[in-house]
Amino acid sequence: MSKFVESIAYDEDLKRAAKVAIEDVMAVKEGENVLIVSNPDDDVRRISEVVFNASVDSGGKTSLVFQEPKTQVDFAEDAVIRAIESNPDVFISISRHKLGKDRFRMKDPISEGGKEFDHIFTYLWKTKKLRSFWSPSITAKMFIETVPIDYGELRSNARKLKGILDKADAVHITAKAGTDVRIGLKGRTTHLDDGDFTKPGTGGNLPAGEVYISPELESSEGTIVYDGSISAHKGVIIILDPIKVKVESNSVTKIEGGTEATALENTLNISKKTALEMAEKGSMTKEKSEEYIKGARCLGELGIGLNKKAEIVGNMLEDEKVYGTCHIAIGSNYDEDVKSFTHLDGLVWSPTITAIHPDDSEETIMKDGKLV
Repeated sequence: MSKFVESIAYDEDLKRAAKVAIEDVMAVKEGENVLIVSNPDDDVRRISEVVFNASVDSGGKTSLVFQEPKTQVDFAEDAVIRAIESNPDVFISISRHKLGKDRFRMKDPISEGGKEFDHIFTYLWKTKKLRSFWSPSITAKMFIETVPIDYGELRSNARKLKGILDKADAVHITAKAGTDVRIGLKGRTTHLDDGDFTKPGTGGNLPAGEVYISPELESSEGTIVYDGSISAHKGVIIILDPIKVKVESNSVTKIEGGTEATALENTLNISKKTALEMAEKGSMTKEKSEEYIKGARCLGELGIGLNKKAEIVGNMLEDEKVYGTCHIAIGSNYDEDVKSFTHLDGLVWSPTITAIHPDDSEETIMKDGKLV
């Protein structure tokens, strides 16, 4: 097959995946306002353009905005934040790294319903004013291979897991590499990244394929041994030398291992340094800075991967969806009561996960990486 023919086939595969994203996942309707934010980098630019075209074909009043790539500690461009303030029906972020933080709400958060929101997108999403998907660090290959999947099976598995986790007081997670940790879940609600983002207030990653929940504050105790991959300041690391993390009262107190463990510790220190510098510059109050420093070492998420097309490739967007893994993040959570500049997902291979219910009964939901 010639390179020209291969290129045409590749473009057609991208278009098919974009059609799935817009029609099956987002259900964009005639006349809806759709905002897409991306970067002018090869893969994310190509993906954002085919998604733009698919949205227009579905009748969406669609805008595509480019900004320079942003990391976990960078601010989004002011024009991007102002565009999100227009309150679109659908918001899509297809970025090389991250969308970027909101400098306006970092300094002056939005308060509503007893919660504070430090990003306009989070506020609009959590208050059910828009629906969304976001794809940080996605590649064209990943988009083609992991977006067109069996969403019926995925949504069925995800909703069954949610039914169990929402009732549980805690989960006990073990794995052969040495993980043995109890994570409290009282008062928490499980979120679905099941590719059904058709109603205001719904949203998640593409590729989709996980359920995730924020640990109860000060609840988790034990040892996590990361042996899949993990996020760090300079990118995702495929772990060769497992990272052993000690957790007390939901906070990381000790990190052991080789170069991968050092990279994790360095990233947590960078998060702390960023909070201190912002307080010194007056961009953040001292009290808020201390909250972000504390939050950087908290457990911020338990997720269970459900996408059977996903593989560990050194890209957390896909890695955390791998069926047969769970991921336990360090840093900010999704309930907005743990704040941090970082959210570092780390994978545990082939876990056994047991839900512990209020009456102390136990229910195994995954055994050695397989759903029960």
